[in-house]
Amino acid sequence: MRVTESIRRDAAERRHDTLERLGAERDMWVSTAHPEHGPHQVPLWFRWDGQAVWMCTGAGSATVRNLREEPRVRMALPDTSDVVLLEGEAECHPAPEVPREAADAFAGKFGWDPRTEQAPYVYLRVVPRTVRAWCGTRELRGRVVMREGVWLD
Repeated sequence: MRVTESIRRDAAERRHDTLERLGAERDMWVSTAHPEHGPHQVPLWFRWDGQAVWMCTGAGSATVRNLREEPRVRMALPDTSDVVLLEGEAECHPAPEVPREAADAFAGKFGWDPRTEQAPYVYLRVVPRTVRAWCGTRELRGRVVMREGVWLD
């Protein structure tokens, strides 16, 4: 939902809009950091299952290497005028070991199944602990819509 500067959504509206976007969008910026090599940010396809974000990337990628050393991750939907930031800890699932339901849903959304690729892939699962959502400066106050894994009303 695109909100003008004159409208300020309450927490319930922000939660609704955030969940709607998580269900509809396909790309997310994923930020990780390695203790020795510093920050790394990439866009990845994602699928929201109602509780967690599922993504997939090459097993040898900097994202996977970083998350194995430091599982904390920050993710952002790509619209800078309708911001959604998520934070949590990533679990890494090698493609042959990923839960079938998650992998099938990912393949269904994107028409691509990493389990069939020759190169090894890793699925990343992140249950958000914190979610922030805001549109413009009028919504900066109250932008935290999830804290400690609990949606705020």
